[in-house]
Amino acid sequence: MTKILIIYTGGTIGMVNDAKTGTLIPFDFEQIQENVPELARLDYQLSVHSFDPILDSSNMNPEIWAALAELIKEKYDEFDGFVILHGSDTMSFTAAALSFMLQNLSKTVVLTGSQLPIGEIRTDAKENLITALEIAATKKDGKAMVPEVCVYFDYQLFRGNRSIKNNSEKFEAFSSPNYPILAEAGVNLDFFPNYILPNPTQPFQIHTQFKSNIGVLKIYPGITENAVKAITESAVSAIVLEAFGSGNTTTAEWFINCLQAAITQGKIIVDISQCKGGSVQLGMYETSRKLQQMGVLSGYDMTFEATVTKLMFLMGLGISNEEICRQMEISIAGELTN
Repeated sequence: MTKILIIYTGGTIGMVNDAKTGTLIPFDFEQIQENVPELARLDYQLSVHSFDPILDSSNMNPEIWAALAELIKEKYDEFDGFVILHGSDTMSFTAAALSFMLQNLSKTVVLTGSQLPIGEIRTDAKENLITALEIAATKKDGKAMVPEVCVYFDYQLFRGNRSIKNNSEKFEAFSSPNYPILAEAGVNLDFFPNYILPNPTQPFQIHTQFKSNIGVLKIYPGITENAVKAITESAVSAIVLEAFGSGNTTTAEWFINCLQAAITQGKIIVDISQCKGGSVQLGMYETSRKLQQMGVLSGYDMTFEATVTKLMFLMGLGISNEEICRQMEISIAGELTN
């Protein structure tokens, strides 16, 4: 019998309404099973590991990502697939982080959650949970159909490090602007193998050391020198530069000098676009040519979530800045197209 481990971290999917305060509070997984009797009809052997205490996803951090990776490593040979129940707010960050941490993954790791608690009549939680379990259990020729970290939400399966949360009020909360979906659940559960990572040939391993000393500089018209220096002169090791369009920024001399000074001090700067769709193309316009010349890296079409977690991951490996820069501009887990 197919064995699936459900890792319950918390999130809206496991919330109930507190009659006294009117706020949502967490409850245990046994109550989720009571609200989804269909789980008993699945032909899988389900086991559950619940975090204690249950976490709001706003409190996710690299230490918790490491705990998730360690748990999957510990249970890797025992289970055929893994479903992580997670709050939607930081789900894409966790999915991206795990995609880098779980190297040579040959089993499916699906993150899912819901926009409404599982006890609500109109909830999306039941469908998300049941289909995520089906995806985690699906095999082809004895191997996992989707040997990667992914996010399932509202009938669509996304590569984890390509997903973003783009809506807080609709059931279709997630999207993947720069990469096709991996599967779609309709009358049939249809997979799209051309977009799924191949099964690895090397043994599974994990890397759990993250360094989160990162600054974020989002450009806007009228940004001041003091605002830029607050980031470029701070004690960070890397900076995510959220630029306009295909990676463009102001060409004001003071701005260029701030970035150059940061790079001279050994800071890594990665240029990504504020646009959800499309790719950074440094040097395409005059407004980005100087960035390219001074050594600003291109994030190509990476999401903000993938850029941040990839930087944390690479800096945690203890490799040289030169090697970090090299790996930032190539795909190591399907996170970018260059």
